Amino acid sequence: MMYKPQPVDTDDVILSEDLLALTEQIASNVHDVWAVGRISEGWTLGEIKNLEKKTTPLLVPYEELPESEKMYDRNTALETLKLIVKLGYKITCDKQ
Repeated sequence: MMYKPQPVDTDDVILSEDLLALTEQIASNVHDVWAVGRISEGWTLGEIKNLEKKTTPLLVPYEELPESEKMYDRNTALETLKLIVKLGYKITCDKQ
């Protein structure tokens, strides 16, 4: 059987400016969570990705990632926020 991804269509969701601004913070955290997982699995920083040696050039702070990698994390964050809103949840901030 062939896997056919079917993400929820969030094209009609418009996020507020506050939520759009939150996307970058979430993207940075997504990267940090990924990095903690890789490090716990024995991965280290290396010039190229090597599955056998468990090296990757992406074990750097979010700010140092190539823009293409940041875009991947931003998209994950953005689509997560849009799905939350699409499902009817409200996101509020008590921090002023």
